[in-house]
Amino acid sequence: MADRQFDIVVFGATGFTGALTAEYLAKHAPRSTRWALAGRNAEKLAAVGERLGRDDLPVLHADVEDANSVNELARSTRVVITTVGPYIKYGEPLVAACAEAGTDYLDLTGEPEFVDLMYVRHHARAAESGARLIHACGFDSIPHDLGTYFTVQQLPEDVPIEVEGFVRVGGDFSGGTFASAVTAFSRVREMRSAAAERRKREPTPDGRRVRAGRPRPRYERSIGAWALPAPTIDPQIILRSARALDRYGPDFRYGHYFAIKRLPVAVGAVGGLTALFAASQIPPARKWLLSRRPSGAGPSPEQRAEHWFNVRFVGRGGGDEVTTEVSGGDPGYDETAKMLAESALSLAHDDLPATAGQVTTAIAMGDSLISRLTRAGMRFEVVDG
Repeated sequence: MADRQFDIVVFGATGFTGALTAEYLAKHAPRSTRWALAGRNAEKLAAVGERLGRDDLPVLHADVEDANSVNELARSTRVVITTVGPYIKYGEPLVAACAEAGTDYLDLTGEPEFVDLMYVRHHARAAESGARLIHACGFDSIPHDLGTYFTVQQLPEDVPIEVEGFVRVGGDFSGGTFASAVTAFSRVREMRSAAAERRKREPTPDGRRVRAGRPRPRYERSIGAWALPAPTIDPQIILRSARALDRYGPDFRYGHYFAIKRLPVAVGAVGGLTALFAASQIPPARKWLLSRRPSGAGPSPEQRAEHWFNVRFVGRGGGDEVTTEVSGGDPGYDETAKMLAESALSLAHDDLPATAGQVTTAIAMGDSLISRLTRAGMRFEVVDG
């Protein structure tokens, strides 16, 4: 793809997270990186460039309702970043275009239905064309996917391995993430159908077993917190990595939890999640919920500076036990933009394993992306073991 006009294009750069991703690239991309902004409104895109002090940035017109513009976008670049969601509504045209053009694709989705449908519809063509389709490249699900990958590497090879991840967050999720969650809660039947269709098509590991744990609420003494099963896309992504990579051992199991220190807060979290799920089933209530946290807006830099996350992993295998941690700053915005941008830079510039089709960050970038994120300020640490 050396003859492509650009290395990276950011699609959706006028949105809040898209603009932060463009800002990160403006500060940290090598000067040799050829990158551009894309979206529906050229004037707004030009204004983003001006705010970044980069009024020389190329601006491309692309609209998911205009197939020709999306296809042209995919053919113009080696890597596309898209922050345009909810992806179940707006994502497929660009996935299809990248699969056809052999262009690497990155998004921020936390929507299991979308990921499964894109595998069913576009994995085979992407595998033929050489495109890498990589979903969930922000807080969903890089800390969890790469954190599990990092934890597995601390344990013996060729033994059964069990890993549990415990997530703590201090900060807000973006309006886009909230919209994706509400949309996913409202489409449980469709989500199950897409997962079943994927299971029919996706090969299983030869001679290996990969499975989700059966998480239950409990007090976890090793982290000093209540552990609540987390209904996020992260276990799905982690298990995809485990099925593809033999390093996860002959029998791998993963469980995913929110970690909450105080019992009243944990009880309130369960109640709030239950209420959100119930309200998402009712169209008027769903519309009201989405209006409360619109996409395209977010907290100030001063507010984001106070936000943080850490994910503690406990891994066991071959008689050994290890505790690791992945941590960083504002999860919903700053760190998400960093993870998305560094993923694109890794695809564009790093010497990576030969992969194609729908893959995960651990499969496609693994150690290279961990090194990039560590240099960028995120921490991957062994804390015990």
